[in-house]
Amino acid sequence: MALDGLQIIQIEVGLLQNFNELIADPATGECAVVDPAYEVDRLLKLARDRGWTIRTVLVTHTHHDHIDGVAELCAATSAVVRVGAREADAVRAAAPGVEVRPVSDGERVPIGGESIEALSTPGHTVDGTSYFTGGAIITGDTLFVGGVGRTDFPGGDASTLWRSLQKIAALPEETRVYPGHDYGTTPTSTVGWERTTNPYLRCATEEAFVALRTGKRSPRPTRGPR
Repeated sequence: MALDGLQIIQIEVGLLQNFNELIADPATGECAVVDPAYEVDRLLKLARDRGWTIRTVLVTHTHHDHIDGVAELCAATSAVVRVGAREADAVRAAAPGVEVRPVSDGERVPIGGESIEALSTPGHTVDGTSYFTGGAIITGDTLFVGGVGRTDFPGGDASTLWRSLQKIAALPEETRVYPGHDYGTTPTSTVGWERTTNPYLRCATEEAFVALRTGKRSPRPTRGPR
């Protein structure tokens, strides 16, 4: 799919229904890969078949099923890894010798002649990051189609996740959502669709969201579509 001058290819990999994205500037052939963990050979072939050169790895968060392929992919491409500062050491530990550059909230990360905006979206992990093209957002495990990320892992926090989701929900309703796993009824969605149908985004208050996310009440919407 082409959005805002960037082309996005989504691919499902591994046994945990992970999604990776290749995000390319067709004009220059430069490409970024999101969260490589499995089937790195397929990602490399996809880029090679299109004449794209992988320059950047964008990490949404550092659970093993999102970074275990970083070392292999960077060895093949010399790509630079961008990741939230408080999770940079986890990438360095998983992929020694790889160049890691922490990314900050609102920073524009170049992809060829285009760029993508890093949005700090912690809550599933301590320093999760989503990536916004202007027409699409790569949400990792912060937001799924019809669901949201867990908060019971180390570094997770339901109140923090609520605030991150409000940032995503404030984006234009037509913004295409690319989640980190194929857990929903469709591979992608839109911000508007999630506002309307996702029980977590329909919570009226932070307290209601925390109760829902932590299992203290059933996933029944607390307000109508907005």
